Amino acid sequence: MDRAVSRGGVPIRLTEERWFHIVENHDDLAGYYDEVLDTVENPDMIIQGDEGALVAAKRMAPRRHLAVVYKELTADDGFVVTAYFTRRLARRTVLWRRQQHAGQ
Repeated sequence: MDRAVSRGGVPIRLTEERWFHIVENHDDLAGYYDEVLDTVENPDMIIQGDEGALVAAKRMAPRRHLAVVYKELTADDGFVVTAYFTRRLARRTVLWRRQQHAGQ
């Protein structure tokens, strides 16, 4: 099991069981384990998810984002629910967005 630290400072677990579940349902994510953890730690934006979940998103290519759904249970514990590639991010409340620098 590996962990990433969310923007909220919460350690987020990615267990072996959860990773196998993710890859079983989204086989295009095979080989992107490190990128899933990195997206939690260094997202381009965080979107409000369902049932208290958060969605960290990172642009991987033009019109392609990696979205990682996770929950922060306490200040000291959270876990990845799922992850997937998407062309469109859900039209939901953006909770945080990386500041763009001039020229980007």
